[in-house]
Amino acid sequence: MRHVQLVMGPAGCGKSTYCHTLYEHGLATKRKFHIINLDPAAEHFKYPVSIDVRDLITLDDVMEEMDYGPNGGLVYAFEYLNENLEWLNDQLGEGDDDYYIIDCPGQIELYSHVPVMKSIVQALQRWGFMVCGVYVLDSQFIADAGKFMSGCLACLAAMVQLEIPHVNVLTKMDLVRKKKAFMERFYQPDTEELINDLNADSSPSLLRLNQAMGSLLEDFSLVGFLPLNIYDPDSITLVLSHIDNAIQYGEDIEPTDPNEQEGDPLEED
Repeated sequence: MRHVQLVMGPAGCGKSTYCHTLYEHGLATKRKFHIINLDPAAEHFKYPVSIDVRDLITLDDVMEEMDYGPNGGLVYAFEYLNENLEWLNDQLGEGDDDYYIIDCPGQIELYSHVPVMKSIVQALQRWGFMVCGVYVLDSQFIADAGKFMSGCLACLAAMVQLEIPHVNVLTKMDLVRKKKAFMERFYQPDTEELINDLNADSSPSLLRLNQAMGSLLEDFSLVGFLPLNIYDPDSITLVLSHIDNAIQYGEDIEPTDPNEQEGDPLEED
């Protein structure tokens, strides 16, 4: 069985750092992850790239030839990728137990209302991949109720649009100095408390809007977060175990006998 993590989130929230962290964690735990760059505007990587969408199309080429801006060029590049999905299929090959981590761009419209990412997910599923969405959100969003609400709604939009198993991750937890009890209110957001925080900083004309946004989160009851500190191996293991469970990684691996050793068995006297 083949597996994919689709790593999404706003620009600057730590998607590439997340991919690099999992790659290094894989080296330490003897697990092999293949990293895919799906950002046609990317320039530098801390991890080795197994498949690079820039071999098919780059944002600079689109902007130059089509006279588009960055956002329009990115949408065009993904539409072009969707028209050439066989290229991606050829790059993925036919391995039986490959585990890919896809580093995606930060433009949230690709996951919220433009259907290009959903088409890629559906293609991966047709090719036999178990796909999990990993939406990363900067933990600094918790400092402002409005930013955190927008982050939660962006997570929800991606979850509803893509319709795949989904894990939301609060990144950069090593920078957070708040106590654990304070942070836990954000792991499973209390919508009533969040609405109250919003109302405290909003004009009366926005109170109904705040209530509507909170009700939307409450009605779906899907958005929760796992904290990730990239310097804490236990934190990395916890996040990875949730994702592995979501895509059933390891269920088809044959158990090994711990008493078995390589080489010929010892001869009995």
